[in-house]
Amino acid sequence: MPNLVYFEPKALEYPLGEKLFKKFKKENIEIRYTTSHNQVRNLPGENDLQKYRIAKSTLVVGVRKSLKFDTSKPSAEYAIPFATGCMGHCHYCYLQTTMGSKPYVRTYVNVDEILATAQQYIDERAPEITRFEASCTSDVVGIDHLTHSLKQAIEFFGQSDYGRLRFVTKFHHIDHLLDAKHNGKTRFRFSMNNAYVIKHFEPGTSSLKYRIEAAKKVAQAGYPLGFIIAPLYLHQGWENGYQQLFEHLAKELPVETKNGVTFELIQHRFTKPAKRVIEKNYPNTQLELNEEKRRYKWGKYGIGKYIYQKEEETKLQKTITSFIEEYFPNGSIEYFT
Repeated sequence: MPNLVYFEPKALEYPLGEKLFKKFKKENIEIRYTTSHNQVRNLPGENDLQKYRIAKSTLVVGVRKSLKFDTSKPSAEYAIPFATGCMGHCHYCYLQTTMGSKPYVRTYVNVDEILATAQQYIDERAPEITRFEASCTSDVVGIDHLTHSLKQAIEFFGQSDYGRLRFVTKFHHIDHLLDAKHNGKTRFRFSMNNAYVIKHFEPGTSSLKYRIEAAKKVAQAGYPLGFIIAPLYLHQGWENGYQQLFEHLAKELPVETKNGVTFELIQHRFTKPAKRVIEKNYPNTQLELNEEKRRYKWGKYGIGKYIYQKEEETKLQKTITSFIEEYFPNGSIEYFT
């Protein structure tokens, strides 16, 4: 639950905005008003660190103005925007820089308009399948128990001939999604990592135990299931840590659900702007951000990133691939990057 909520005026013209307003009013959560999310200023807090943490527990309820969807390779053709920002505190997260000085969470109440736009994209590409990624700018599951926007989208895509939905989460608050009429057209993914990474770099998210329990429920509800293992992070004992992760996953998941499980593998990377923001927001982080230990890879927007040296990258990929082949022989790796 947020500690502070801002409403944009037009948000209250939509049924979801009105519903959220009544809910937060009933819960005695502080409500403020803003002409636009860009005008959200003067958040409580005595210094930047306090303001950053308060912003992370602040929700802005607004209307998505731009209905042009960004591309979302390699995960999907397009990103579908239901929310922006995340309440988690993962030290390495790329949202550290994309959200800049406004790390509050935003949810959009014009869900019908967003889905209508998705239908236009589907129609343009039909009869090819068009995939939409709902997690590019937020962990939407973290607020969906309040909004049910994601549930509405799951059922929308459940009726679609050529559209498919994908999202990923670090949260276990998924019970309200288990009875959604998904018809196998939404791939429900969980972000997983080994115990060391979760303990040191993923505060404010659900524990590995809770994530695995949620994944079991999702599998039993018939959703296509996937896991993003990210960031793949080199630390002392990393091989053993990742082997324990896959062993634990394979042991807990029902046998009949392991066929068709997908894996997406993403090595740890950072940009220079991200490093500055991470060190400002998490001054005591143990995250390894030494540019001299990395190699530089140019990005498509002209901002390069620091990734592992080629030899380390190759070992990382081979090791993780071998664990997946051992514990999930009928699973598939969608990509390593």
